[in-house]
Amino acid sequence: MDALDRKILTELQLDGRLTVTELAARVKLSVSPCHRRLRDLERTGAIRGYRAVVDPAALGLNFEALVFATLAWEDRDTVAAFEEALTAIPQVIQAQRLFGEPDYLLRVATADLTAFQQFYDQRLATLPGVQRLTSTLVMKNVVHDRPLPE
Repeated sequence: MDALDRKILTELQLDGRLTVTELAARVKLSVSPCHRRLRDLERTGAIRGYRAVVDPAALGLNFEALVFATLAWEDRDTVAAFEEALTAIPQVIQAQRLFGEPDYLLRVATADLTAFQQFYDQRLATLPGVQRLTSTLVMKNVVHDRPLPE
């Protein structure tokens, strides 16, 4: 990946709806070579997809919490069962496996505190292999969905 590919990626992160013509103009390249580079970036997986960034409040999701999960056991089957169960829960909008303790960091979106409490008790606490859950509430998003640096 060269500097031109990185410029293409930067521009698309800022506005994924750019036409190839607009993108080519922004990176100072003619349309055909820009299109070829774009397709190569998609084919190699550097561009994993395109999506709209939606305001959670527009969907009534006005509450966000970070949940730290520690598993009782870290054997392959427990980890696989836990991760598979997580992927089936739409309120978990981000999940990261960590080194050390805790084992996972989950980002959860719900309508309000009451909905979160019910979700916590009925879904998170019943996930396979969970030993301990600790949560903290998000007061404010300061940096959110920032494009990756070049």
